[in-house]
Amino acid sequence: MPPVKKPSDEDLMAQFAAGDAKAFEELAERHRRGIYAFILRFVGHRNTADDLLQDVFVRIVRSADGFERRSRFTTWAYTIARNLCIDHLRKQKHRRHQSLDQPLRKGENEGLSLMDRVATKDAGPDRGAENARLRTLLAEAVAALNEEQREVFLMREQAGLPFDAIAGVVGAPVNTVKSRMRYALQNLRARLEAAGMGLER
Repeated sequence: MPPVKKPSDEDLMAQFAAGDAKAFEELAERHRRGIYAFILRFVGHRNTADDLLQDVFVRIVRSADGFERRSRFTTWAYTIARNLCIDHLRKQKHRRHQSLDQPLRKGENEGLSLMDRVATKDAGPDRGAENARLRTLLAEAVAALNEEQREVFLMREQAGLPFDAIAGVVGAPVNTVKSRMRYALQNLRARLEAAGMGLER
């Protein structure tokens, strides 16, 4: 027998809106990890990320009836996550970005970001120390990006979203999103090179 085709995210949203609670559970299982990782990199604090993740899913539940099937679920969900992150940061007097380089929780090694990949290569103690320094410098460099470049970089590198999906989240043309990503990488590379560290192309 051919394998059973899994329902799309949009199908699951339609099923949930029709009253199928299990459909929502499957959606949450599919996307909880990615959305959490994106929020954590954006706000830099685990407790805050935990709270915002709950807020994201609460809003998804409350807005299920208004979800338009022609929209991608991931674009919609990450738009909610992004807006909550921005609202949170705007309420903070001081932004603490140093924790952008915090390791992911155990079992979250899939879909490693650029920051994570830097530190996961097999290496001896000397190389490991160099990678740890590069990871810290990269986290600081990401924190120094302007908001537009940082959010595109995180959605692309951390969440793994395609450019057209990112464009839908931030409300900008795809070419503008690609330009922001290009400038983000240029700025990161320049900052790391100034510190005597290189960033792989």
